[in-house]
Amino acid sequence: MPDDSRFRRLIQRSQLANGVKLVSERMSHLRSVSAGVWISRGSRHEAPHEGGISHFIEHMVFKGTPQRDALDIARAVDAFGGHIDAFTSKEHACFNTKVLDEHFEGAFDLLSDLVLEPAFREDDIQREKRVVLEEIKMEADSPEHVVFNMFAKAFWRGHALGRSILGSEAQVQSYDQNAVQGFYQRTYTPENIVISAAGNIDHDQFHTLAERRFGSLGSGDSCVGETIPETHPLMEWKVRESLEQVHLCIGFPSVSFSHQDRFTAYVLNALLGGGLSSRLFQNIREKYGLAYNVFSELSPYRDSGCISIYAATAPSTAGALVSAILAELRRLKDENVSASELERSKRYLKGSLMLSLESSSSRMAHLARQVMFLGQPAEMDLLLQRVDAVSVDDVRRLHRSGHGRRLWMRARWRLRLRARWWLRWYLRRNMRCMFRWRAAR
Repeated sequence: MPDDSRFRRLIQRSQLANGVKLVSERMSHLRSVSAGVWISRGSRHEAPHEGGISHFIEHMVFKGTPQRDALDIARAVDAFGGHIDAFTSKEHACFNTKVLDEHFEGAFDLLSDLVLEPAFREDDIQREKRVVLEEIKMEADSPEHVVFNMFAKAFWRGHALGRSILGSEAQVQSYDQNAVQGFYQRTYTPENIVISAAGNIDHDQFHTLAERRFGSLGSGDSCVGETIPETHPLMEWKVRESLEQVHLCIGFPSVSFSHQDRFTAYVLNALLGGGLSSRLFQNIREKYGLAYNVFSELSPYRDSGCISIYAATAPSTAGALVSAILAELRRLKDENVSASELERSKRYLKGSLMLSLESSSSRMAHLARQVMFLGQPAEMDLLLQRVDAVSVDDVRRLHRSGHGRRLWMRARWRLRLRARWWLRWYLRRNMRCMFRWRAAR
């Protein structure tokens, strides 16, 4: 990939006196501007009794402020001709908007009002509890969501990364105004805030707007700190007779968001289960016809990470599916990746990265994550060079290292007791066989 001006990004950074970080990228060919207020705290920063409260606050900011009620907010968004949204993850929360450049100042004022001055009225809290409880039930009806939650709970056992972002029904029922306000005041503080913007925007104007709304924000008490998680090799399953398929997730440790091998991990994931030519898709679906949906996923966090493999199949072919997945992992350990396969995976990864950054909203999110996790944004050509630099030896070394030695499995089984015990024995036998080389080292 040539190193020229086609990949140069017009990125500027600044910081308010109280510590709020600002980053923007000018995309003068667009008529839109996307902006986001990012809180570098998520569900992993909740105390055990506060499970799900970060997500609940995400809901509550849209219920109104002293200046606007929920209807006023909805009408303002429509009047701007744009949209406003939010989400919560394990390590951050984001409140974002996308509007035409001529409406950016008004939209940013609205977004700031929501984040800085949520009313947290008790009647709204009680009403929104019912909404979140329905969201929890909706997730419980999705086997894919359930199996990933089971996987996280067991993989990160005893750590906040293993808890559901939504929290449990009992935890949500326990929220009151004091609990919500207390977590908000500890978390929504200048040192935890990154504000990013991308589109047809001038950084000096952006800084002025942010200074006007966030410049007087004071520090708060610290929330729960981060502890480095440990991973646990466990197997787990649940039975739901109404399901027609076995939904399973197999995972193993990987690297953190800032690790020097992170680009090798991205390439390894793309090769294993990232695209149509990946090993899992071609062998599990195309060659053997064992699953309609099969993929791998890299989940990097600040201080750890994992690669997980998801697939679903009929109970009668569950054993064959697991055997085929383990065979692909064994092949990665024992055989070198061919140069052509590695190059194809790198091209897929670079194409996905470039295409994902064609809109102002994706650029805005990319900037914020890099500032939060890496301290600064990176030029596009540098990212592409780091992908290009990954070698066959790098991929094999990472997979054979401590990040890929053990397997974890969490499965949602629709099987009778005898079949479950047989599969448990089958998996343990194959996992011991697959990683017997460890004992000889």
